Amino acid sequence: MRTLTVLAAALSLMTSIHAKAQTQSASPIAIAIHGGAGTIERSRFTTEQEQAYRAKLKEAVEAGYQVLNQGGDSLDAITRAINILEDSPFFNAGKGAVYTYDGHHELDASIMDGKNRQAGAVSGVKHVKNPINLAREIMDNSVHVMLSGEGAETFAKQQGLELVNSQYFNTPHRREALQRAKEKLKQQESGTKDYQALHNALPQAFKMGTVGAVALDKNGNLAAGTSTGGMTAKRYGRIGDSPIIGAGTFADNASCAVSATGHGEYFIRYNVAADICARVSYQNKSIDKAGKEVIFGPMYKAGGTGGVIIVDKKGNVSMPFNTKGMYRASKSSHSPTYVGIFK
Repeated sequence: MRTLTVLAAALSLMTSIHAKAQTQSASPIAIAIHGGAGTIERSRFTTEQEQAYRAKLKEAVEAGYQVLNQGGDSLDAITRAINILEDSPFFNAGKGAVYTYDGHHELDASIMDGKNRQAGAVSGVKHVKNPINLAREIMDNSVHVMLSGEGAETFAKQQGLELVNSQYFNTPHRREALQRAKEKLKQQESGTKDYQALHNALPQAFKMGTVGAVALDKNGNLAAGTSTGGMTAKRYGRIGDSPIIGAGTFADNASCAVSATGHGEYFIRYNVAADICARVSYQNKSIDKAGKEVIFGPMYKAGGTGGVIIVDKKGNVSMPFNTKGMYRASKSSHSPTYVGIFK
């Protein structure tokens, strides 16, 4: 009788361990990335160019997913993915950063941990190779949320981050874009010094461009990060939504993780990233519904264009945008790798 009791207890323990293992292995993981939204039309791409963009997006999302699949956390996954996009000249972040009006580069980034709402952000740096890494260091190793300019670079040096000569960010196609933007501004000047009117006259393509990632790890932790080179021909130390927590980046385990891309002034004014998560949390809406309400709502009617990537605590992914295209990719434990560019 005692032997049977011991066997029964052992069997019960094994069953419990097996069930626990199954539960753990069934925990959803997911990642989504973007490389910017805007006037992205198939006619503007050669077959080779489209394939190159798709390959880089796939590389980034697969690298981030590998971190998750190996049991890594969501912060590491999004950082890995964003680094790949920052190191590519294809996207307006890191290596591919656009030029300011004066021919320089000013980079911004932010990151947020959905587990505890810790966040880090950086704006206006000129020599930090991977701004998302600096945002992470600010979150993890400083008492502040956002640092800017020279102070941020001093902190980056103290943390041992890689700094580069500003020429590292120079690329021919971004230089050409600056020249085109300046030509359009000169055509609009006509003696006026109204910077807002001149800025509004620029086509949307000059006002957008970002990279970002959102992820859910096996422990149920969400994270979001965004990095950008800003706006072509920007002046006066302009800062967009990318480094602003709640506008361009937001994550909360109770709702979702969001990274935005688009015309930053509107994303700031309409608090886009946080608004989406608030609708999920307080109105119990799906991320798909909440995202579309915000992206196609009052902001869009006011002239705000762009898109977002969203992941929720169940591993669902949504990537709505109101432009002609958005560089994007996703992968989860219940959906295969997806890469998209056009609408």
